[in-house]
Amino acid sequence: MSTDLTDLALVDLITTADPQSVGDVITIMTAIDALLPSNDGLKWFNWLYLMVTKAVLDDPAAASFNNPHWLQRLDVIFAEFYFAAVRGFLTGRETTSSWQALFEARHTAHIERIQFALAGMNAHINHDLALALLQTNAELNLAPVKGGPEHQDFERVNEILEHVLPATLQVLAEGGILGELAQDTGKVGQLLAIWKVRQARDLAWDFADHLKPMGPLKRQLALLTQDKLTGVIGRSLLLHS
Repeated sequence: MSTDLTDLALVDLITTADPQSVGDVITIMTAIDALLPSNDGLKWFNWLYLMVTKAVLDDPAAASFNNPHWLQRLDVIFAEFYFAAVRGFLTGRETTSSWQALFEARHTAHIERIQFALAGMNAHINHDLALALLQTNAELNLAPVKGGPEHQDFERVNEILEHVLPATLQVLAEGGILGELAQDTGKVGQLLAIWKVRQARDLAWDFADHLKPMGPLKRQLALLTQDKLTGVIGRSLLLHS
């Protein structure tokens, strides 16, 4: 288990958190942002996640979601996977390769904020989103299908994210955050060319459909393969020049 005082405070914050709404998730991520120093790469994934969560919540399209209860519950369960990954790593539990890539590099110099942010998005969406979909659907006793109301909401979120993500990453690059210096080395476009949020989320939906009928052993093997691939992608996003 980490003995760093900031990490201990982070574990305590996450362990005591019990989010019941997207507002609760935003409150927790805001507290994490305040806690982590600028030289911690986890701060920049958390900051990006916080910004895009607020953007989705505030977008006018949110008023016309078909099943807002399903979507909000998915958002909360999805965020809980992130909190659990951080808590597990910092308390010495086995960590997926997907998240290990970010956690092991979080204090490495010469990696840009954008890289940390996208490496976290890669782990969270490529590894966690399919599992969050399965858990949400089981909890609400729903079986969403492509083209159905929940899938339409999922695709609307994709559209919002495609709009806000490049601009939010540009803020990271240009030092538009209070007290942060610019890091604009032209990597925003390069990294977004490698890692596309809509494609990643659509693949997660398909992967959830793929996992659903599987027995425990086949599901475990499929998740292991997916995790290894996601870890490789994460490490490629964190390569520094």
